[in-house]
Amino acid sequence: MLSVLKNRATVRKYTNQPISAELLNELLEAACRAANTGNMQVYSIVVTQDEALKQALSPCHFNQPMVTQAPLVLTFCADFNRFIKWCEQRNAVPGYDNFLSFMTAAIDALLVAEHFCVAAESKGLGTCYLGTTIYNAQPIIDILKLPKYVVPIVTLTVGYPAETPPQVDRLPLEGVVHYDTYQDYSEEDIDRIYAFKENLPENHQFIKENNKETLAQVFTDIRYTKEANETFSKFFLDVLAKQGFNLETHHA
Repeated sequence: MLSVLKNRATVRKYTNQPISAELLNELLEAACRAANTGNMQVYSIVVTQDEALKQALSPCHFNQPMVTQAPLVLTFCADFNRFIKWCEQRNAVPGYDNFLSFMTAAIDALLVAEHFCVAAESKGLGTCYLGTTIYNAQPIIDILKLPKYVVPIVTLTVGYPAETPPQVDRLPLEGVVHYDTYQDYSEEDIDRIYAFKENLPENHQFIKENNKETLAQVFTDIRYTKEANETFSKFFLDVLAKQGFNLETHHA
């Protein structure tokens, strides 16, 4: 299993080989063994196989081709809808329309999504994580008919690989692991930690193509700009409010 984890790479191209219902069910059962808060399992997984629905979802993910090509598109959702209904039907008063509850459910959804990835890749399947889900949560909610207290968090495309993509770089462990307490980074630490990434030929090309001076500028000025982050933040906060999560803190 360690080799599966250490050798994984994102797969964006898939063959036409279908994924059997039996294998899908096995993977979903494995995924749902993931750790979760209080054993509440406040998540849901929407499995999209219908071609028309995949076409409808594609613009939500900036029309990335793997959304329509993959045999499976899985949307992992933070879901307090089911748990709230259970509480109400059992003469219990739920108090889960708040920020903490949303975060609980979002974390649970991410845990089960990662569990699914590991299970799928152990069976020879390829997966691609789509971070576009929270950018366009509202149209995804509309397409998948998600009710109140259900919010899409992450999407995976899944299929048998039609490519053997190279692994992308990762920061060295010293860049992300802290022992006992957090050790803040000096300028020298930052230079050392990012040296490998910054010196990759593909990243030099990336800088040149975008007419920038540094790789960091590609991220701040092109890929993840302040303006885009603020716009999509507002969209997502509006979605959370519409879906029933009160994000304001009330003081006595």
